[in-house]
Amino acid sequence: MQRYIRLNISIVLLLGLVLASGCEKYLGILPKGKKIPATLADYEAFVRDEYGNQRYPHLQAIYLLNDRFERAEALNFSPLTKANYLWEEGTNRITYNNSDESAYYTAYAAISTFNLLVQYVPEATEATDEARKILLAQAKLGRAMHYFLLVNYYADTYEAANAGTKLSVPLIESADLGAPYTQVTIQAMYDYILRNTNEALPDLPDKGATILHGSKGAAHAFLARVYLQMGDYDKALASANNALAVNDQLFDWVAYYNNYKTQIEQPDLYPSLPSARGYESVENYIFGHEDAVYSKREYNVRTDRAARFEAGDASFLSRWKQRTIGTDTYFYSIQTGRFNDGGITTTEVYLIKAECLARKNDLSGAMTALNAVRAKRILPAQYAALTAANTAQAIGHIRRTKENATLFSIVAFGDMRRFNKDPQYARTLTKTENGTAISLKPDSHMWTMPFPQGAINNPGNGTIQQNVNL
Repeated sequence: MQRYIRLNISIVLLLGLVLASGCEKYLGILPKGKKIPATLADYEAFVRDEYGNQRYPHLQAIYLLNDRFERAEALNFSPLTKANYLWEEGTNRITYNNSDESAYYTAYAAISTFNLLVQYVPEATEATDEARKILLAQAKLGRAMHYFLLVNYYADTYEAANAGTKLSVPLIESADLGAPYTQVTIQAMYDYILRNTNEALPDLPDKGATILHGSKGAAHAFLARVYLQMGDYDKALASANNALAVNDQLFDWVAYYNNYKTQIEQPDLYPSLPSARGYESVENYIFGHEDAVYSKREYNVRTDRAARFEAGDASFLSRWKQRTIGTDTYFYSIQTGRFNDGGITTTEVYLIKAECLARKNDLSGAMTALNAVRAKRILPAQYAALTAANTAQAIGHIRRTKENATLFSIVAFGDMRRFNKDPQYARTLTKTENGTAISLKPDSHMWTMPFPQGAINNPGNGTIQQNVNL
């Protein structure tokens, strides 16, 4: 928590570096270049701070899933990454995570900012009551989304039978320096996430000022995600339908592929096509970065992971091409830009709806929702509408599409963890690395990430207990 406190100090004292308006008349209060926020515009600028408040790093989860390709020599620079990527169950990840872990500190820095908004936006000047309520609601939604990442990364996955006794992560509600906090149970954290989102919902606008700003559609979509993680299929379905009533547009990957087909199919050409998952995507309810906020290529993909995409998947074909450099063969990213790996999209919500309907034995409805997504992703020559004879088969179809559609997001990790708790759907991951077959079992302790040792050793005004032993 020591770094968390330092971040709070930065938030309070260095606001002049990020705020966009209303500066001059306050410069006499603090040294030049620093200020105390007062107007609604001052506070609203925090929402636009993408590096500080709109990042959702969870890189070690991506490595554990083996969704990202990594070169063998690169693993030597990070023992923690190597342990997760190679499924080294006997390695003490706590020891290697001994100082910093971006998932933890980035999330709590953002939570600190949103706590600041929740505390002081009601007093903001130069604003209407309605505008204050909107920003307050957007802060509560942002806070809830960051807590969802934390609880699905550092705590065991949600199970109703033990969620009330297992610990999750520290719950910090105040932006005050030295404020006390409690490491609450998993149930208490989910209750808090739901309460924040439901409190925010009535005051959220139909459309935010930017795609970074929370809206009613974003809140409904987020609730669908949370309820699904909890196994509450009725509420997840209702929330998914509410979100789709706001926005049900799907990006046409087939059209995108056809538009860039010449470059995509040209041998030995690895272009920089424009990101189809950036700020302007028709699918976005709300946008969030995984880690980097700058324009970049996506992560590269392992060949064995690429094999899990459907034949003719235009989204895959438009994003990666097989490449061999030295002894490494992998699928190289061919899109450049920003990628919504931290936010929520319509594709995810369609697939939440599909799973909920399958769980309720509405197989026809489930396949209709799934095929709506697939029709925009699978090239016509390979496309055939899927059907299912039973719930398990339907969920198998839905799960394959969703794993690919949510690649590199915390959703892919959260879904794998919750399926692993159900013997019917639990999956042992297998691969061959350097000629050796290795596996990761569904009940492995590695599915929960260790807190950074720096946070354990410097907990601030509270205590933190590790949720794993290795």
